[in-house]
Amino acid sequence: MLGVLEGFATIAVVVAVGWLLAHLRVLDDSAQVNLSRLAFYAASPALLLTVMERTPLDAVLSRNLLTSLSSFTGIALLYLVLARVRWPAASMGSRLVGSLSAGYVNAGNLGIPIALYVLGDVAWVAPTLLMQLLLITPVYMALFDSDARGERPTLLRSLRRMFSNPITIGAITGLLIAVLDLDLPRVVSDPIALLGNMAVPSMLVAFGISLRRGPRPAAGSSAPHVWTIVGLKVLAMPAIALGIGMALGLRGQPLFAVVVTAALPTAQNIFTYAVRYRREVTLARDAIFISTFASVPVIIGIAALFHAFAGV
Repeated sequence: MLGVLEGFATIAVVVAVGWLLAHLRVLDDSAQVNLSRLAFYAASPALLLTVMERTPLDAVLSRNLLTSLSSFTGIALLYLVLARVRWPAASMGSRLVGSLSAGYVNAGNLGIPIALYVLGDVAWVAPTLLMQLLLITPVYMALFDSDARGERPTLLRSLRRMFSNPITIGAITGLLIAVLDLDLPRVVSDPIALLGNMAVPSMLVAFGISLRRGPRPAAGSSAPHVWTIVGLKVLAMPAIALGIGMALGLRGQPLFAVVVTAALPTAQNIFTYAVRYRREVTLARDAIFISTFASVPVIIGIAALFHAFAGV
């Protein structure tokens, strides 16, 4: 359980630095926007390229990948049904941010240490990383772009937006490097790695600024919406992953891995996307903040149950 706590503590410290810098007026709202832009246009694409080029493809093309994709699809559809009933006036951008917040897990800066210390191997989180980076992110980026331009999404427009988005370009480039087994020269790979190392700190510092400069998390009329998303993320999604994984024949450690991964909190990427497209920034921030705390006892409980009943 030490790995779980260490992963969460690392994130909390960097977010606290952003909060403190905003409190001392060293950084302001414009810094939040600029850091998010830096992450979106340069640092995150570089990080995704380096992650994907190192991802072992034989470890990710498995039933775990199908389970992760099915779990996300199920929770996103469930959110959209609830949103249509409870918040019928919500815009397309709002529903995009809400469904991502309910199903897009923090498989990177939290998932990797948890996979290492709780699951015993970073490769267990690779299927979810692959699914989110190469399937979910490109589709949602195309939808965000269409919404921002006031265009009706079509297949041709979506494909054009998908393959012109920096996030998608970084992930696909990394996958091609892995598939072709290319060895980039250091004069190319080192600057990319250096840029990629800025992605997570930039996101977390921007997030900390938002916590200090914005309204109190889950305050006022937005509280029911936020808590609905958090409940879907940390409770419903791992339950769905458990059911789908068992239906696909997963047992023991592979099943444990997909359930723990599904219980991870909402990824910081969603806040970056919300800022970039100016859609439900506070909703994304609150869902990330609360789900991060709420997921700790859930993951610990899942680990205890699998240890007791499955011998994992």
